[in-house]
Amino acid sequence: MALLHLSDNQVKGKVYLLGAGPGDADLLTVKAWRLLKSADVVLYDALVSDEILALIPANAEKIKVGKRAGKHSAAQAEINRLLVTKAYTRAKVIRLKGGDPFIFGRGGEELQALIEANIEFEVVPGITAASGASAYAGIPLTHRDFVRSVTFITGHCQKDGQPVDWHYYAQADNTLVIYMGIINAATIQQGLLAAGRSAATPVAIISKASTREQRSFIGTLGELSQLAQTAELQMPALIIIGEVVTLSSQLNWFEQQLSQQALPQLLEN
Repeated sequence: MALLHLSDNQVKGKVYLLGAGPGDADLLTVKAWRLLKSADVVLYDALVSDEILALIPANAEKIKVGKRAGKHSAAQAEINRLLVTKAYTRAKVIRLKGGDPFIFGRGGEELQALIEANIEFEVVPGITAASGASAYAGIPLTHRDFVRSVTFITGHCQKDGQPVDWHYYAQADNTLVIYMGIINAATIQQGLLAAGRSAATPVAIISKASTREQRSFIGTLGELSQLAQTAELQMPALIIIGEVVTLSSQLNWFEQQLSQQALPQLLEN
């Protein structure tokens, strides 16, 4: 689908590719908060929290263009067209993405469309889901007593029609963080086990990270597919695999804090 090109003589606005972080509005950068509060139009993803959407001015145009597995509300080509056409009619266009727009966010593709249409832009990075979820679940992605590296991958188990070579991700001294992996949890489990990763490797699924609904589901690689089917699990969710997951029992400060806040309410009821 070709992009819409309007007259070069027409005044064009500017697009801000903005990372919304994992959910907690307090984790927005100061620049992201400032831009969002003065937006003329905001094109936002499904993963952006209601708390952050509430910061958008009442008079700003809001367009939901988010994509989730099996529930795409807008094709990528249509999102690109919207960014270009809105930039021709509005001064400040915000493209609001969950996490960081350059980590599995297709931000680069959208900027290429803007360049093709000669639209000015800026990128405002956000806290990516891996950093937000691990920090709020008390799981350091690196720790010198456990791992030497960390790897981020998507849970899409086909690349150009070819299955993932799980041997690249089966090292025992590596933390593996999987975005968008819940639907394919059984395939991920089978692939890693077949590649030699131990079934006893600790695993965590972090649901709705950094929000008041956050839940951590802890188990082992041999239990990953069952964990992914837990009834209480809500999207978005992130999978962390590696020995560092064992630290969550000591360091999970946020969910302990939520439990302490909820205790007086339970006693009152």
